[in-house]
Amino acid sequence: SLVVDVTGQTRKEKVILPSSLQGTKPNTIPNKKIEDPVSGKVSTSSLATRQDLTGFHLIPPRVTFGVLKEGCTYATTVIMKNVGVNFSRFRVKQPPPHTGLRVMYTPGPVAGLQVGLEIEIFAMVIGGKDTGGLEEVSHDIEILTETETLLLPVRANIL
Repeated sequence: SLVVDVTGQTRKEKVILPSSLQGTKPNTIPNKKIEDPVSGKVSTSSLATRQDLTGFHLIPPRVTFGVLKEGCTYATTVIMKNVGVNFSRFRVKQPPPHTGLRVMYTPGPVAGLQVGLEIEIFAMVIGGKDTGGLEEVSHDIEILTETETLLLPVRANIL
């Protein structure tokens, strides 16, 4: 019960449900579902009761580069794991050039596996005003899948 705890006492604080039980994942925007007859649907009776047969998880769910030296290039890899039973396709909307960010990946279906997205940043200061020697780069990379749009927050401070 959400009203009482395991000892039978009334709860003092509200129970926070995990995102998997709330029905949505954090940092996602659901897409309008368009039925595609060639999208690799699985139609077995054991899976007919499940509603969400597609989906991706990002590991890690956000990228923080920390403090970067201006004029240098830094890179990290984010794993995009297919947690559904259907193969699914995705594409990445490249960030604008003024952010210094670029995403490198191999396009194609992800069938029960995972794919690596290499996030690369070229540290550059573009502000004309005095920021005290430190400029913050903050951008959400959009990853468009068949069912939703995933947002990968990327943060960095350029010295």
